[in-house]
Amino acid sequence: MDTVELLLERDLEHRVLDVWEQLAARGEPSRRNHGHPTNRPHLTLAAVDSLTAAAKDELRGRLGGPDCPAVLDGLVRFSGRTHVLAWRVRRVPELLAVHAAVHDVLLATGCEPDHPLLRPETWQPHITLGRSRRPAWNVPDDQLLPPGLRDGPVHGRFTGARTYDSRTRTVTSLSPG
Repeated sequence: MDTVELLLERDLEHRVLDVWEQLAARGEPSRRNHGHPTNRPHLTLAAVDSLTAAAKDELRGRLGGPDCPAVLDGLVRFSGRTHVLAWRVRRVPELLAVHAAVHDVLLATGCEPDHPLLRPETWQPHITLGRSRRPAWNVPDDQLLPPGLRDGPVHGRFTGARTYDSRTRTVTSLSPG
């Protein structure tokens, strides 16, 4: 499977990394404990079986230098086969436009998006903080974020884009340089 992802500006990425560190220090599941070199905070826009070269080229043209608001606002928890703690990303118009453009490119290049929760009508944008096979984070949300990040939205920008290939566990930058 290939995913299309947005990356955070350096300052906002460091804030997310600080939360990863705090969760790990408390013994909670944290993305910090996922040691693969490609692991970094990101926002997944789409997932497909395989990205074609044409799709990557078109995405590079559309996402090469994204400059889109990133507003992290509260925690969200997902459960099922895996339990996930994440920072909710507000669905601001600029982000929704980027998301829709990615899906348009994928459909136009024959890469059918195959994850139902990533479709424009059902997408819940978030930055994953931790994952667990068992229920976790048995404290109130306001205790999971450090002081200074609890009291309202955290503003920043998405400034990079990449693809991730789960078969080879490699990333390809869609950003210039």
